[in-house]
Amino acid sequence: MITEAKLLGAGLGTIALAGVGIGIGLVFSSLIDAVSRNPAHASVLFNYAIMGFALTEAVALFALMIVFLVLFAF
Repeated sequence: MITEAKLLGAGLGTIALAGVGIGIGLVFSSLIDAVSRNPAHASVLFNYAIMGFALTEAVALFALMIVFLVLFAF
């Protein structure tokens, strides 16, 4: 019974990864839109996009950390 609850909790915890995928797509689609509007600022916009990507990816790593804690630590 406890094993099933752990697996169910881990499966529900991975739902956050779908949101991360959407967030990364939005970051880079906004980058493409901004560069097409103003190509002169492409390098600055790319730096902002990489920072947004890193912060969004950090959410995915935190979600995976919680999933692994649920599966293996408790």
